Amino acid sequence: MSRQRHDPTDPHPHPHPHGESHRHPHPYRRRTALTAAALLVPLAAACGGGSAGGERPGSGEVRVEQPVTGVRWSVESVTVGGALQQAPSGAYVEIEDGRATGDYGCNHFTAKAAVEGDRVRFSDARSTRMACEKQRMAFERTLAGTLADGTLTAEVDGATLTLGTADGDHVRLTGK
Repeated sequence: MSRQRHDPTDPHPHPHPHGESHRHPHPYRRRTALTAAALLVPLAAACGGGSAGGERPGSGEVRVEQPVTGVRWSVESVTVGGALQQAPSGAYVEIEDGRATGDYGCNHFTAKAAVEGDRVRFSDARSTRMACEKQRMAFERTLAGTLADGTLTAEVDGATLTLGTADGDHVRLTGK
């Protein structure tokens, strides 16, 4: 039987039963490697296969959606009964702390606003009473009526917010 010399720098001083120099990794290193693998594998899978809101699966693009509240949303258009009306410049809606403020296109308004998930409900709206040109006043009546039409669905896609009624009418807004 051959006798092996003890190496003080060897972290595994016990010889292999068949005389081979077979070293096992240190238990700490093995745990670290397993922990790293456990953390990185799900991340790699998420990055490689899903779209994460990006344009193409696996593209690495991540689109950040804006929240409904705390953003000044410029009104772009209102569609009621299939008829699209472009918003006059200056029309906007901002929702924060249970209140909505904005401009219908001619007059400023305030209202209570309840946001729950993807639902928004405006109530108790009050507005100034200025007279504007006929086209602005028509848009204002359409926008005010649509926003007051019960609980609206709120769909955010990038910097675009669409508020929809149960009848399929909708307001298209963009965040600035």
